[in-house]
Amino acid sequence: MRPDVFSQRRDEFRSIVRRSREVVLLAAATGVVTGLFVRGFDLAVHAVYERLFEAPLWMLLTAPVTGLVVAALSLRYIGGGVSGSTSDEYLHAFHDSQYRLGPRALVARVIAAIASLGTGGSLGLEGPSLYGGSALGSQIQRRLPAPFRGSDHRTLLVAGAAAGVAAIFKAPATGAIFALEVPYRDDLARRMLLPALVASATGYFTFVSLSDTTPLLGGTIIPIPQFEVRDLFGALAIGVACAIGARAFAKLIRFAKAFSVRSFPIRITAASATIVGLVLLSRELTGLPLSLGAGYEVLEQWLFVEADIAIWLLIAVFVIRSFASAATLIGGGVGGVFIPLVVGGAIVGRTVGEVVHPERFSLYTLIGIAAFLGAGYRVPLAAVMFVAESTGRPNFIVPALFAAVAA
Repeated sequence: MRPDVFSQRRDEFRSIVRRSREVVLLAAATGVVTGLFVRGFDLAVHAVYERLFEAPLWMLLTAPVTGLVVAALSLRYIGGGVSGSTSDEYLHAFHDSQYRLGPRALVARVIAAIASLGTGGSLGLEGPSLYGGSALGSQIQRRLPAPFRGSDHRTLLVAGAAAGVAAIFKAPATGAIFALEVPYRDDLARRMLLPALVASATGYFTFVSLSDTTPLLGGTIIPIPQFEVRDLFGALAIGVACAIGARAFAKLIRFAKAFSVRSFPIRITAASATIVGLVLLSRELTGLPLSLGAGYEVLEQWLFVEADIAIWLLIAVFVIRSFASAATLIGGGVGGVFIPLVVGGAIVGRTVGEVVHPERFSLYTLIGIAAFLGAGYRVPLAAVMFVAESTGRPNFIVPALFAAVAA
């Protein structure tokens, strides 16, 4: 407690507080920038896609192929031959401090994502949103190094990723948890938690200020009943089924990524033939082109609308959706697999519900989403939080936790 030591410690403490305040403010700014970016990206994709879903059959068949060609050209000539990876790029930058998420690659991947997803590619918008936010956060931290002296190089990288997920899903808690949970660390990187939470909140606020605050699935989910004790056993069954389904889906996606490095004529031919065949098959079985798009139509126009669906048809649509996502990746499409996992889980949950408790299929569908997403991305906390935030109905959380742990 000598005066000179006390003065030194006091100055160090003030310096830490000042830097922490600057980091939080920069995290908030990152969230705002990311929210604006995600809103613009979302508008661009939906401006193209909304015209497609009601288009004639010939356009439904040709548009996805056209989008894949445009995506390939963007990645090659604008990005200088970069891959179509998005979430993988975030993971690479997270674990390698020397890896840079450059602006040229960002522009190329965003254009490729708009082309892929706007024309019906069966991937989600969260991959480019997460990648775009992490790239923007990384750029901000690299250009303003002073506040981060002695801090982790990934602080704004994670904050931007959290803001991107929070904005596109209108789910701030999910964004923060997902950005910290997905890199498969032993802990949740507690030093990045506060910046991630702040960026998620500001990213969400910026996005909903330019759109609306309606939960992502809030307008489509029918009333969810309170769970009963026997639903916990049904949740365990869903967990096992989702573990098997998610494992199969992961292997299929891994194969698609490996196939996508082949020559462009070979993979675009394979992808085109698969996509066209799946569109025709989906229309024949359900009357809707459920193989196209991220998969929201599967929930909004089919799964939560039809009160009685045959189990064989549910399995068929699950296979169609899985192969549609794989074909989009084979063709070089840019997007994420978060929403395809959500759709796959909803179908598996509904299938188990039809066997175990048909009159409570809505509850089982949501439990399936949490279990399948948690297993496929290995993010059980973010999966349960996503379903709670995106539906605005938390009464499924206990069985969903059982299912996610089992899966």
